[in-house]
Amino acid sequence: MNATHECIDVCNSLLRGELSAIETYDQAIEKFDSEIERSALRAIRNEHDASAALLREHLNDMGAAAATDSGAWGTFAKAVEGTAKMLGESPALAALQQGEEHGIDEYEKALRNRDVMEEVKVVIRQQLLPPLSEHIAALDRLRAK
Repeated sequence: MNATHECIDVCNSLLRGELSAIETYDQAIEKFDSEIERSALRAIRNEHDASAALLREHLNDMGAAAATDSGAWGTFAKAVEGTAKMLGESPALAALQQGEEHGIDEYEKALRNRDVMEEVKVVIRQQLLPPLSEHIAALDRLRAK
């Protein structure tokens, strides 16, 4: 793969978003009492982990160092989730849903970026973006309970 610096930067930004999601779901899982909710949140968390692994793999294929932490977005996400947890489960689920929506926006922005390689765009379209809509639907179902 002949990656541009911009493509590597975008992939690392997407990876930091996935790492942030993993951290946020780890925090949220601890705060829910129901095993049904905890199980649903763990499933979403594990899908974010798989997405992070896929992005790491592509960064390695490009000969780039993969991000190892969530950076500034992770700090912000933790603050939002921490506030939501103090208010209860429903606001926590709403905060998680906002994170999923932000992820969709970031992936769609990457798809519009001319500097992102087509091979990466295919992975985004086929593997990384589709689960996020299902995550939102799962969070909606949890909020409806």
